[in-house]
Amino acid sequence: MVATVIRRPSTILVLLTALNLLNYLDRFVLSAVLTKVQDDLHLTNLAGGTLSTVFLIGFFATSPLFGSMADRAGPGGRTRLIALGIVVWSVATVASGFARDFWSLFALRALVGVGEASYATIAPTIIDDVAPLDRKGRWQAIFFTAIPVGSALGYILGGAVMHAAGWRAAFYVAGGPGIAVALLCLLIVEPPRGQADARPDLLASARTLIRLPFYRTTVLGYCAHTFALGGFAFWAPKYLHERYRLDAGYASVRFGLITVVSGTIGTLLGGWLGDAAARVRRRGAADRDADAATAGGNVWLCALSAALAAPLAAAAILAPTASGFFVMVLPCEIAVFLLGGPINVAMLRSVPPELRASAMALCIFAIHALGDLWSPMIMGRVADLQSMQVAMSAVPLFWAAAAIVWWAAARASARLTSTARVR
Repeated sequence: MVATVIRRPSTILVLLTALNLLNYLDRFVLSAVLTKVQDDLHLTNLAGGTLSTVFLIGFFATSPLFGSMADRAGPGGRTRLIALGIVVWSVATVASGFARDFWSLFALRALVGVGEASYATIAPTIIDDVAPLDRKGRWQAIFFTAIPVGSALGYILGGAVMHAAGWRAAFYVAGGPGIAVALLCLLIVEPPRGQADARPDLLASARTLIRLPFYRTTVLGYCAHTFALGGFAFWAPKYLHERYRLDAGYASVRFGLITVVSGTIGTLLGGWLGDAAARVRRRGAADRDADAATAGGNVWLCALSAALAAPLAAAAILAPTASGFFVMVLPCEIAVFLLGGPINVAMLRSVPPELRASAMALCIFAIHALGDLWSPMIMGRVADLQSMQVAMSAVPLFWAAAAIVWWAAARASARLTSTARVR
């Protein structure tokens, strides 16, 4: 009887979204307390950025493995992998508060990445399986609302707890809840999914996915976007502290509050707009072209979002006052988070059902290997040599690059869909 406790699709969505919120809270609490961590452990900006890099090494290096295991798993296998991942990242986050030097914190952040890889790879595929076709964008958007809200709570909680009890306590508070709720995932009754008779291995799946032009181009744009977003999100509190002389805890809390508002608005609005764009693309398309039209409409919205974010980010970075920064960063983040749901819908609807977990895993590998694996570390090194403002100038440039790549993918998709209609 217990096995049927979490069967309703909407309940599954709520639970996985709540856990994704904890996922991103644990990820970004380090950024909130980074200034004090650097002071206590005597770390340069390069070393501080390396802590983000090693997290992502653990994250992206194991995500293909979890994707392949999920595609091969029998009933209940995906939920067990998710529960394991939650326990690993939560324990490692709590243990980060006990770190005494760079190398111990380095190792623990890598373990946080391994745990989060399991969850981030598998959870979106379950939501895609349970969501109605005409609401997939909105459901993914609800799930990915946890990215800005969880990230913002990481900034807010980290800044507030650091101010009250020190940076170590922030890790204890952040990691504890995940350990308590991990078992809830085992109560989910997994939905049915499309399966091939012969399930491909990891390398075979990757070869198949790379040959799909739309998927390949969409992921390439996502790499540029992730480079910009990763560097900006990691260094923004430190940037506010250094450039505008704001208190480190206050800077983290205020940036977090802005992110809650802009991220929630942007992500939910993006899901609605993505579904609307997909409906426009699907009109008149044959049934067999419905997935392609859905993917094309969503990637078009991604291109528009990045094109809006680039100049707004430049204006925020060049603002002479902290107030000017916050005024410009609010619409910038709304634009950035518009694409949270649509980009995942575009990817998942452009590949065969039996490869969707592998597609998500390969995408995670690519966007980190070519994106935010490097941006915090590179920007930290530039900040050591020049200034944090010079380092942050890379952000709008990479968002502009993402917009160009996604626009090309959207145009190519429109041509293919039009040809299919004529036929």
